[in-house]
Amino acid sequence: MSSTTSTAPAKHKSISYAKWGYLFIAPFFIIYITCSLIPLLSTFYNSLFENYMDGLKQIGPNFVGLDNFVKLFTPRSDGRLEILNYTINTMVMWIMGAVPQVVFALLLAVIFTSERLKIKGQTFFKTVIYMPNLIMASAFAMLFFQIFSSVGPINQIITASGGDVFMFFDKEWSTRSIIAFINFLMWFGNTTILLMAGIMGIDQSLFEAASIDGATSTQVFFKITIPLLMPIIIYVVITALIGGLQMFDVPQIITAGSGRPNNTTKTLVMALNSYIGTSKNYGMAGAVSFVLFVITGILSFIVFRSTEPKKEGKKK
Repeated sequence: MSSTTSTAPAKHKSISYAKWGYLFIAPFFIIYITCSLIPLLSTFYNSLFENYMDGLKQIGPNFVGLDNFVKLFTPRSDGRLEILNYTINTMVMWIMGAVPQVVFALLLAVIFTSERLKIKGQTFFKTVIYMPNLIMASAFAMLFFQIFSSVGPINQIITASGGDVFMFFDKEWSTRSIIAFINFLMWFGNTTILLMAGIMGIDQSLFEAASIDGATSTQVFFKITIPLLMPIIIYVVITALIGGLQMFDVPQIITAGSGRPNNTTKTLVMALNSYIGTSKNYGMAGAVSFVLFVITGILSFIVFRSTEPKKEGKKK
């Protein structure tokens, strides 16, 4: 007589790999919290205190709440609100440099990646247009200061042609234009490389299909390239915005920290630096820093939402 025995199937323990995802993204959050979030909270904390040097005497730190912010947004006796003027200066010079930068870089990226043109020596051109990004901003500023000074080569050409010496750094439009051009020259190469990488990531079969269908270059650019490149464009614009709001070294050197003429080139970071200079006013400097953070966040959100593709409503 034989007996049959039934055995229950062995249970296999499932393995979860979700923890490895958290492990891989942990360095970003650790670095962000350590190098960005904690310093930001510390800056806001310091902005709540009166803490500066009055000659050789240390004043504070004394807790004053939001008094530093109130003082920052209090108009002067002539009715001018300095923080607003510095913000306008920063935005105007950023727009003057960033808009041509993105447009010119986009055109170069399209030209260099075009299958129709098939430009040779792309590696050489990429290296050349990226080289200005490797030069220090202070070196660029000193170079252009010498070029456009009263005894520089530009004025030598003007006087040799029978004209009068033109004081470029005594005029608002010329000083702002020079600063904007320096920023454009420094960063358009980096922007071009990013946009070229984005275009090369687009499926080439889309361009081939459009060419077979008889689409013109303009139609391909606006109907295929721009929509598919929009995430890279948003990234470029937001990073350029963040860098532009932190503009400091070029106008600082060009104007020797004075923001001449009449503070029309003084930026937010230059104002922040003026508080840290001789008075060591860390409370006001912290207030300016936090305001700069808020302005950057608001403008970045506006850029992101304005360039976000609109979702089509569901048809009933």
